[in-house]
Amino acid sequence: MFTLTRDDGYLLSTDPDRIDLDRVHHWLSTDAYWAIGRSWETVARAFAGSLPFGVYRPGDGRQVAVARAVTDQATFAWLCDVYVDPGERGRGLGSWLARAVRDHLDALGVRRILLATNDAHGVYAKVGFTPLPDPRRWMQLDRRDQAVSQLTGKEQSGGSPLTV
Repeated sequence: MFTLTRDDGYLLSTDPDRIDLDRVHHWLSTDAYWAIGRSWETVARAFAGSLPFGVYRPGDGRQVAVARAVTDQATFAWLCDVYVDPGERGRGLGSWLARAVRDHLDALGVRRILLATNDAHGVYAKVGFTPLPDPRRWMQLDRRDQAVSQLTGKEQSGGSPLTV
């Protein structure tokens, strides 16, 4: 596990057992434009399959920020679910968190980190992120609009089964 402490006492840790999933779920499902309505179970599965980064306040140790990297920990990472508690914003925690994630992944040998943002380009630019030089080279498969069964977590079939 990796830990880092700022001069003012904020602590960053990759310890998955320290992540307050109830708090993270609340942040993401109620205030993060990219995850509004995301279920607790989905948040838990997402963090279980990722490298988590939690930031904890000095004194009481309460979690005040989070990020996760979906990564092979060797060549590539997707930085996502970066969130700073509204009451802690304005202290540079977002930039510090992004820099710490970048540096930790770099130490692992990861040379490409991608992310998507609607409104925080300045935060990420401070630590070296730039727009894709040739976005035409990148493709996606986005199935977020498809219905998902609450029971199985799998796509629901609206029509009749395929027969040959």
